[in-house]
Amino acid sequence: MALPTPPAAGKVVVISGPSGVGKTTILRRVLDDLPQLVPSISATTRPPRAGERDGVDYHFLSPGEFDRRRDAGEFLECCRVYGRQHWYGTLASEVGPRIAAGAWVVLEIDVEGTLSILARYPEAVTIFVEPADPAQLEERLRGRGTESPEAMARRLEVAHRELRESHRYRHRVVNDDVDAAVSAIERILLDAGLPESPPPAPSTTAPRTADSIPAGPGPSGPHAASESRPAVHPAPLPPPSPPRGARA
Repeated sequence: MALPTPPAAGKVVVISGPSGVGKTTILRRVLDDLPQLVPSISATTRPPRAGERDGVDYHFLSPGEFDRRRDAGEFLECCRVYGRQHWYGTLASEVGPRIAAGAWVVLEIDVEGTLSILARYPEAVTIFVEPADPAQLEERLRGRGTESPEAMARRLEVAHRELRESHRYRHRVVNDDVDAAVSAIERILLDAGLPESPPPAPSTTAPRTADSIPAGPGPSGPHAASESRPAVHPAPLPPPSPPRGARA
């Protein structure tokens, strides 16, 4: 009797972009359209917000537990978000078992986190979402009305730094229209070999819904600036360096 063929190994997909570019909204749409993708659930030391569920929105850890796991090498990447002083990170257990089972796991993380992921998964599909005009970022962030002037200045500083690092990503998508940006990212993933149906999930996989992607510490929303299709720019990946970004 022939043994069943083991599933092909999956891949890591990374979505990044500066605050205010609309990457979380885009990723929610992509997840709705492509159930083959499995969102990685970040760990954080911040308290749960109303309606958030442990293991679905985030893995909520105490600062001591987060430190213990970081010291034990259980994170693929982690960082402390400026202003809030809370830690966020991607546990290796969120990615490794799913990749081995053939799943495509998607992470929404910053530039520094992406470089840490590439050190472990050099074949990851990395996509950077950028605005048509960097000046749009300040307009969108100010429109939120949630930042002090100091926090706004810091967030914009980090955003411009991340834009300078966008060449480190294999693909870049300009979000001047949400629908077109979603289509561009879906085409990138399908061209990269995303299977047509999801593989059987390992027992550790949390239930997947459109709401299971963490919204991040700050809100996000659709940011369409025009009806033009976004540009997709394949870019060579140079050796990593240690820039510092902020989680969305």
